[in-house]
Amino acid sequence: MTELENYIQSYFGIDETDVVKIASFFQPIHLKKGDFFLRSGHSSDRLAFVQTGVLREFVVMDDKEITKWICTKGYFAVDLNSFIFRQPARSNFQALTDCELFVIDANTYNQIGSIIPKWIELEKLFIAKCFGLLENRILQHLAMSAEERYHQLYQFNKELFNIVPLQYLASMLGIAPETLSRLRRKDMDSIS
Repeated sequence: MTELENYIQSYFGIDETDVVKIASFFQPIHLKKGDFFLRSGHSSDRLAFVQTGVLREFVVMDDKEITKWICTKGYFAVDLNSFIFRQPARSNFQALTDCELFVIDANTYNQIGSIIPKWIELEKLFIAKCFGLLENRILQHLAMSAEERYHQLYQFNKELFNIVPLQYLASMLGIAPETLSRLRRKDMDSIS
């Protein structure tokens, strides 16, 4: 089973026949490090699942790049507003490493419901979980200190700190790169 099939089965709890049907709608693509999956301002009609590699989702505001999310293996990459409402994308998705993605276009995505009767229910669940994650991230930024956000990300995925440039992680955490460096040094000193 691919990572995508494992994700669909574990996330939605559907039988293997439906998992294989849904996964068959996705096509594999390869991005080289530095390639863009999506650039802001363009309409996006694709949703990607990261099989391997790392994508950075970022926006540019006042000539400053702000990292919204780091997509690693097992995560979806999509500018949801653009994908659903055919608006110009606000986000950029760029490969930080070579990536293998499974991609589905909006027209094909919209056909799944006619083949998998449960799809409408599953899609609602998926979008609700996406909004739940977004709500949690907003609450973290409002209620947690920079140090708490750093520790939470570090505990969630230590490997990111070896793969992703620290300025991108600092941006995603809403802190200055110098603050992130100081927090990391403090952790290293406490370990020694």
